[in-house]
Amino acid sequence: MKKHNFYAGPSILPEFTKQKTAEAAVDFAGTGLSVMEVSHRSKEFVAVMDEAVALVKELLKVPEGYSVLFLQGGASLSFLMAPYNLMKSKAAYLVTGSWASKAMKEAKYFGEVVEVASSKDKNFNYIPKAFEVPADADYLHITTNNTIFGTEIKTDLDVPVPMIADMSSDIFSRPIDVAKYDMIYAGAQKNLGPSGATLVIIKDEALDKTGRTIPTMLDFQTHIKNDSMFNTPSTIAVYACLQTLIWLKDKGGVEAMEKINIEKADLLYAELDRNKLFVPTVPAAEDRSRMNVTFVMAEGYEALEKEFNEFATSKGMIGLKGHRSVGGFRASIYNAMPVESVQALIDVMAEFEANH
Repeated sequence: MKKHNFYAGPSILPEFTKQKTAEAAVDFAGTGLSVMEVSHRSKEFVAVMDEAVALVKELLKVPEGYSVLFLQGGASLSFLMAPYNLMKSKAAYLVTGSWASKAMKEAKYFGEVVEVASSKDKNFNYIPKAFEVPADADYLHITTNNTIFGTEIKTDLDVPVPMIADMSSDIFSRPIDVAKYDMIYAGAQKNLGPSGATLVIIKDEALDKTGRTIPTMLDFQTHIKNDSMFNTPSTIAVYACLQTLIWLKDKGGVEAMEKINIEKADLLYAELDRNKLFVPTVPAAEDRSRMNVTFVMAEGYEALEKEFNEFATSKGMIGLKGHRSVGGFRASIYNAMPVESVQALIDVMAEFEANH
């Protein structure tokens, strides 16, 4: 039976990425050694890092004056590094979920933090629209996609200050205007590669403005000057990210991927709106994530939740259980998720409805 991987992260990867990485785990670039056991300073691995950086710049049309890094520590370390490196005295945060809340908490160590808006009042099931950003803020921090609660900011906001964005779960899913951001960061394990690598895109001239002394490993300039090689990078994770970037370019880039992602999300949300047993947790269509589709049993059918989870699992649907703070179900349909798997889930939902 085919397995359909709906885990939120670590999550589904392209078959191309898995195959190429598996091959390199045995024999990397004809060296006769695994990519896990060669020096990160070998010419073979330096070429991997250089190509990965170049492809990020190409696919996202990164302007001149930005550096692309592959670091470690996940988005959680970037919550700290962003304000440490870019916040002079005041920053604004849009709170749309748990990760945005955690990012804001870290910023409070470095100065005044303004919460411009929050959707906590409705358990983060919408994106706040009408909010003002202080013109004297050093930046506005946003989390573009909410993996837990299923909301997404699908366009680049127009605000009077630079932005920092956690794009961990929707990076490369659509075109973005990088010039609107001083920093973009993304843990790889949702839409780019395996856990162990963190992508950072940062505006060079935004750095060295805080007046504070930053510890070596937490200073982005350290990693820029050393081409992400100040300490040993996660070689196999970066290699896998490169394979995904190659796959993505071959598919037509982020423009083509956005069309596919819209198709997948529209199919699944249409079934949720039709099926009497299920209700999407995000009521407004414009706020619904294309990456993480969250839903619960409809009123009067709550007792069927466990039964549906078992039924779906028996049909090869893996990782559908929702986060404990929402309950219900979460179908993560990242770039690597084929339309066929989304349709398979829809068929299972329709069959379950027919049975009841």
